[in-house]
Amino acid sequence: MQVAELTRLMTEALYLVLLVSAPVLLVSLAVGLAVGLAQAVTQVQDHTLSFVPKLVAVALTLVVAGAFMGGELLRFTHGIFTALPSLVP
Repeated sequence: MQVAELTRLMTEALYLVLLVSAPVLLVSLAVGLAVGLAQAVTQVQDHTLSFVPKLVAVALTLVVAGAFMGGELLRFTHGIFTALPSLVP
C-alpha cells in the first residue's frame, strides 16, 4: 500500500467521522445551550433537567439523520472493500 493511498483513506475516514457525528453534536450543543440559558434565567439548577431534553433531541436527530449517516458509512465501507484488491500488493 502506497503512503499516498493510505493518507487519502485516513483523510476520508476522518472527514466521514466528522460528517457523521456533526448533526448529533450540534443538536446536543444547541439544546444544552438553550436549556442552560433557561435554567440561568429561571434560576432552576437541576442537573437532570438538562439531560432529558438532550436525550430526546439526540434520539430525534438519529431518527431523522440516521439514514444519511448509515448511507455514508455504507458508501465508505463499500468503497474500501471494492478498492481492497488494488490496495494490497
